[in-house]
Amino acid sequence: MAAAVAWLLAGGAMVHAQQQPAVRNIVLVHGAWADGGSWQDVHRLLRARGYAVSVVQNPLSSLADDVASTRRVLDRQDGPTLLVGHSYGGAVISEAGSHERIAGIVYVAAFMPDAGESVAALTASGSPPPLRPSRDGYLFFEPSIFPQAFAQDLPAERGAFLADSQKPVAGAAFAAAASSPAWRMRPVFYVVPTEDRIIPPAAQRHWAARANAVITELRGSHAIYISQPEAVADVIDRAARAVSR
Repeated sequence: MAAAVAWLLAGGAMVHAQQQPAVRNIVLVHGAWADGGSWQDVHRLLRARGYAVSVVQNPLSSLADDVASTRRVLDRQDGPTLLVGHSYGGAVISEAGSHERIAGIVYVAAFMPDAGESVAALTASGSPPPLRPSRDGYLFFEPSIFPQAFAQDLPAERGAFLADSQKPVAGAAFAAAASSPAWRMRPVFYVVPTEDRIIPPAAQRHWAARANAVITELRGSHAIYISQPEAVADVIDRAARAVSR
């Protein structure tokens, strides 16, 4: 009887192990005018699913500095890792995603520059955002417009807080060109918010298509990872399972 119970328990453990994705590490990268705290709800949901989740705090001082910050966190991972970036963070993960521990990349309403392209170049044909440069070259987003441009599907109080707590980005970070984008060598997944007022959804679809990304469209703002953390966490979970096969 004891042997039979042990056999059943062992079998159950094997089934459970088979259900768990091999990629258990996730690194989240924020974009311009935000910080790592904006990933809090996605972080909580992924941790509840058993993932080890790390959040990068980018200085937003240059693309090279932000890539270095992300690689510093990637160096601390103990196994295959899924790298996730929002907005300008897409440019960061495109560069940092060549790290040897990366199993896949997830873009969330994010820029996907090709070699020689910059964030500034990718936005050149659109309407310029209402930016207010500082004396030393950092770009602030006009606070009065921020909530309805960046996060129109969040409560007004939350949008106002995001505007008032924004982390400015160096203009040089937007001007820096990509070198060897990792989306050309890694499995790619993309979340397109259909109501995005910062990056046109059509541009996001174009970038995702040229990268042969698995695309998920969600109705929401540029801040989709804050307004719909469950849906974004689901995409990240599915991506981790897909690259574990």
